[in-house]
Amino acid sequence: MSSYDLEEQEQLAELKAWWKQYGNLVLTGVTVALLVVAAWNGWTWYQRWVSAQAAGVYESLQKAAYAGDAKAVRDAAGTILEKYSGTAYAPLGALVSAKAHVLAGDVKTARAQLQWAVDNAKQDEVRSVARLRLSSLLVDDNALEEALKVLEAKPAAGFEGLFAAARGDALFAQKKFAEARAAYKDAMERVDKKDGALRESLQLKLDALEAS
Repeated sequence: MSSYDLEEQEQLAELKAWWKQYGNLVLTGVTVALLVVAAWNGWTWYQRWVSAQAAGVYESLQKAAYAGDAKAVRDAAGTILEKYSGTAYAPLGALVSAKAHVLAGDVKTARAQLQWAVDNAKQDEVRSVARLRLSSLLVDDNALEEALKVLEAKPAAGFEGLFAAARGDALFAQKKFAEARAAYKDAMERVDKKDGALRESLQLKLDALEAS
């Protein structure tokens, strides 16, 4: 029994010695781990809160755009781009705002909103939509080289045909008919066969080029 007590005392002494040497380090590690967990939970909560706030502003922006309230659109768009620019709602808001400004005849502001979406959207699909809409406005404004430059970026998957069609429009406006025809043919090969309206539009453009 005494030998057993002696063994326990030796183990206890070793434990005390180990704790004396490494105890502060262990406590520091545990404290840091707890702080990291607390910080992560706090950041996650904050991100959810910001996203919820941005969603509310985005909803207000959509309602203002639907109602044709230009001032409310400007106010809501300004808020979402300034305060919630890091959320997914910001570039979507820029798209909504751009469309509303086009309908209101303010193409300059619409172009700025679309450029913001191109520069800041994290999702490839949103950036591609913004590029297509921006190129269309630039073609209408006869800024044809600028429109083609906007379309140089690699599109998101599924947008290749739309980008080719948009390039065709810019090239046609430049009277580069052979290049426009090639772009429209490329678009025809890439667009979904179920998209009858787009394919019909492309075919009409090709027919017009063949007749010219």
